[in-house]
Amino acid sequence: MTEKLEMYRCEICGNLVQVILSGAGELVCCGQPMKQVVANNIEEVSLEKHVPVFRKKDNNGLEIQVGTQLHPMDDDHYIMFIETISEDRKHLYLEYLHPGQEAKIELQRQIGKEKALAFCNLHGLWEGEND
Repeated sequence: MTEKLEMYRCEICGNLVQVILSGAGELVCCGQPMKQVVANNIEEVSLEKHVPVFRKKDNNGLEIQVGTQLHPMDDDHYIMFIETISEDRKHLYLEYLHPGQEAKIELQRQIGKEKALAFCNLHGLWEGEND
């Protein structure tokens, strides 16, 4: 059984999927069951920072930055996307990023309490929440 907004990854080809509607079936890719991706939410001991950080903007908007020190965005190490999900799981915003960009996004408005997910190509999925 899958749940809405869970993520699954194929360990063979690397496909990453997110569940839009819950279902009873098993997600399969390359002939084997996909593994659920669970977000990390604690900092690594190294200098790399991955947890999304929320910052309020003057115009009632919101900025989400990956790491208290901005995550690198090099060709071989970068944040692939940042996604926000409202606490009631009715609203979702997803923005893809590419090497050379800054590891942050801006939202026009805040939708109450929400969490942000950031996916690093090397270190996987990370989660942070706003206050």
